[in-house]
Amino acid sequence: MFVTDFRRDFYDVIQTERVLLFVALDVDALCACKILQALFQCDHVQYTLVPVSGWQELETSFLEHKEQFHYFVLINCGANVDLLDVLQPEEDKIFFICDTHRPVNVVNVYNDTQIKLLIKQDDDLDIPAYDDIFRDDEEEEDEEKSDNESEGSEPSEKRTRFEEDVIEQTMKRRQRREWEARRKEILFDYEQYEYHGTSSAMVMFDLAWVMSKDLNDMLWWAIIGLTDQWIQDKITQMKYVTDIGILQRHVSRHNHRNEDDENSLSIDCMRIAFEYDLRLALYQHWSLYDSLCNTCYTSARLRLWSVQGQKRLQEFLADMGLPLKQVKQKFQAMDVSLKENLQEILEESANKFGMKDMRVQTFSIHFGFKNKFLASDVVFATTSLLESIEKDTSGTDNFIRALDSLSRSNLAQLYQGLELAKKQLRAIHQTVASCICTNLVISQGPFLYCYLMEGTPDVKLFSKPASLGLLSRYLLQSFICSTKNKRCKLLPLVMAAPMSVEHGTIIMVGIPPETESSDKKNFFGRAFEKAAESTSSRTLHNHFDMSVCVLWVPRPGGGGIVFLLKKSPLQVPALLLDLLTVHSWLSPSPRLCLQSCSLPQASAGTGPRGAHQPAVFGGELPLLGPWLPPSHPQALPDPPAPAMGFDWLLHMFTWTCSGPVADTGAAPRRDIWGIRGHVPTHSYMSSHLAGAK
Repeated sequence: MFVTDFRRDFYDVIQTERVLLFVALDVDALCACKILQALFQCDHVQYTLVPVSGWQELETSFLEHKEQFHYFVLINCGANVDLLDVLQPEEDKIFFICDTHRPVNVVNVYNDTQIKLLIKQDDDLDIPAYDDIFRDDEEEEDEEKSDNESEGSEPSEKRTRFEEDVIEQTMKRRQRREWEARRKEILFDYEQYEYHGTSSAMVMFDLAWVMSKDLNDMLWWAIIGLTDQWIQDKITQMKYVTDIGILQRHVSRHNHRNEDDENSLSIDCMRIAFEYDLRLALYQHWSLYDSLCNTCYTSARLRLWSVQGQKRLQEFLADMGLPLKQVKQKFQAMDVSLKENLQEILEESANKFGMKDMRVQTFSIHFGFKNKFLASDVVFATTSLLESIEKDTSGTDNFIRALDSLSRSNLAQLYQGLELAKKQLRAIHQTVASCICTNLVISQGPFLYCYLMEGTPDVKLFSKPASLGLLSRYLLQSFICSTKNKRCKLLPLVMAAPMSVEHGTIIMVGIPPETESSDKKNFFGRAFEKAAESTSSRTLHNHFDMSVCVLWVPRPGGGGIVFLLKKSPLQVPALLLDLLTVHSWLSPSPRLCLQSCSLPQASAGTGPRGAHQPAVFGGELPLLGPWLPPSHPQALPDPPAPAMGFDWLLHMFTWTCSGPVADTGAAPRRDIWGIRGHVPTHSYMSSHLAGAK
């Protein structure tokens, strides 16, 4: 049920109770949490804070604490699934959900007792009508009752009445089948795309504003939450500009000072200002040269991974009249005369090089006269702290450090996050350059895909969903700027990277196409689920973003993804197919351990369902053990023809987007992302990969 009055139906209800906060691991959720913590501190509300990284942690934490609490607040998690079905709570438990994930599950929408949605209804929600989704139990009971009566009314003198009842029941069943088919279609149209709504931090700030308890700190956290959505490409440019306008009015209200007030300000005061600033990452805490090289927008359009791109960068700097000595030192140390009109000069030169959106609307904050940060600076720093891969630090430790970095009393933590963010941006730039120069981005029918092999520099950094998402968007924009194929410019991207060496998992993320008219709706969440179900692959859809999933790839000795044969990067999908193929037909029994066996070189053949399968590499492949003689009753059966794997899973995405594809020729597909054409069949892709060997 949607809460209309946040103060009366939410805050006044929990104000005298003990509350459990579940907070997702993203910057927007952290900012919403900080605002709610400040409100709780004002009113002395008792609460317990629990960070959760996915559905498994949410369920485990709920089971651990459910006896102690009756009220639960979920921030950026819980809205897009049937929460009562996942957690199985008692009837006296109440859940308040403030979540940006869309679409909202219809069961949560129409549950009036236990689910309270803290979501702005001015968002484009398009909730299906109740009668289109749910049927009353009385109707079903009437149908069953009439069925039983008709079974007992068999006398010959009532045959006419019986025939009328049969016709009536037949019509009811037909109407029910039509209703169920229509319901299935409505739910598919409603749930097929994943997107994001208004920032949770902005929702919480609106609550503070209604209660007249909004502070400048809360406003800054709301700004950071919105900026995080924009940097993570979760909302459209129009939505970002609209919300910026809303926050700008609050900034003017909180930071209005006359001349007398300016002279009486303390040296450590906090001031927020609206600005049209440069679209360069961390440039005020870095050198201008490094920022230009490691910002996605400038690096992609100048093609800095190539020699020609480096020459274009030199020409760009020369056009601005900036000496290399100046741009390569820290921005704070540059000559004041160069910094005075830097934004106007840089924007004018950027227009000549095809970068027409060099300045964006944003906010900055001043802590006294020394420390100045842009909202994007704080987002990069907090994200880096949240997904830090430093040794001897847990996810909870990273959460606490990231939460502390949002407080102005802990600027040392924020500066530490800025240094980590610089390392992250450098790693992303180098990885993108490597992927493009070695042709790791491959066109797979209606989408692009890229896999980072184990052993790639900084690959551990991209085992986190937000970091992998930033890399994916950076890579997609760079690939679009580098390719001459116009069709590829309209395609989405599937990105995969090793996640855990010990457990043998890879993390996958799907990115929608990078177009100016993109509505930021992501189809890959449902595509991943459908493909995993169709291929019986061992996957985990644990992340709150449905477009992120985890695949298991076993190896001998229980390690991670190991390429048992030395293959070129272009053959990675086929090799992953071999590794996953062996794994796919084996049930994950706890009594079994990993062994290896040798498979002969096999040719392409026909697997289950008549689908054409790629050839299997020769060499050692992982199998489950322990080894048992063939006569043993618990011995494993002979493995069937290889059918499952990463490449096959990618083929199933094609099938999901286009319907079944014939074994030969090309099949027309539906227009999913505004692209029309033909999909290469799996036979063609298999022979292409086999030829690459």
